[in-house]
Amino acid sequence: MALLERKDMADVNNNNNNNSSTGTEVSSNMTIYINNLNENIKIDELKKALHAVFSQFGKILEILAFKTLKHKGQAWVVFEDVQSASNAMRQMQSFPFYDKPMRIQYAKTKSDIVAKADGTFVPREKRRRHEEKGKKKKDQHDTNQVGVGLTPAYGGAYGTTPPLSQIPYLGGVKSMVPEAPAPPNNILFIQNLPNETTTMMLQMLFQQYTGFKEVRMVETKPGIAFVEYGDEMQSTVAMHALQGFKLQQYSMLITYAKK
Repeated sequence: MALLERKDMADVNNNNNNNSSTGTEVSSNMTIYINNLNENIKIDELKKALHAVFSQFGKILEILAFKTLKHKGQAWVVFEDVQSASNAMRQMQSFPFYDKPMRIQYAKTKSDIVAKADGTFVPREKRRRHEEKGKKKKDQHDTNQVGVGLTPAYGGAYGTTPPLSQIPYLGGVKSMVPEAPAPPNNILFIQNLPNETTTMMLQMLFQQYTGFKEVRMVETKPGIAFVEYGDEMQSTVAMHALQGFKLQQYSMLITYAKK
């Protein structure tokens, strides 16, 4: 994964508070800079959660977040186009992400992956030597694989596993009589979730509504979850607010749970 220049990111960090006071505006671009993030969240979990929340606005090329003290509570999300980045910044500004409202603006620097795409990327000498060494190893590995009749493995991206609703039914004949929906109650049944969804991701979304109690997921059945509220009125508010909310391009389907 390509990385932003650390020096450039430090400049972004140092100048975040200067934009409002000096009136300097950063031009629209494909990368958004996010700060005021919860520093207690592990980097891997943070990246997955950011991908889940922001992928609804367009294709994400990469997400950058670091463990260093200087970069704690910050992240960069690189989209494929400016429109996606603009929509994400506008709609997710101050969104309560792990109990803290996100502060979002356009990044002041261009990410390496974008610079490579438009031909303006100039690698550092050390990085160039490292990349050349890595490429030689990969080429040799691919040659060996081809030599024995194999092809390199392909690593899938987030959201490639189809939801349960798209998996063919292999059992007997299904009943043609549709099941009656459950009556309103305090527990919601969530379907069509990406397999990478975690309890913390759902808690982040649903706890912003009054009466939230807990999220329960079923390990043996990925793609579904239960969310409990204090009463049916509170669960109804959350259901209407988050119905169709996209996680990694999967639109959540929310109904009342059967008791």
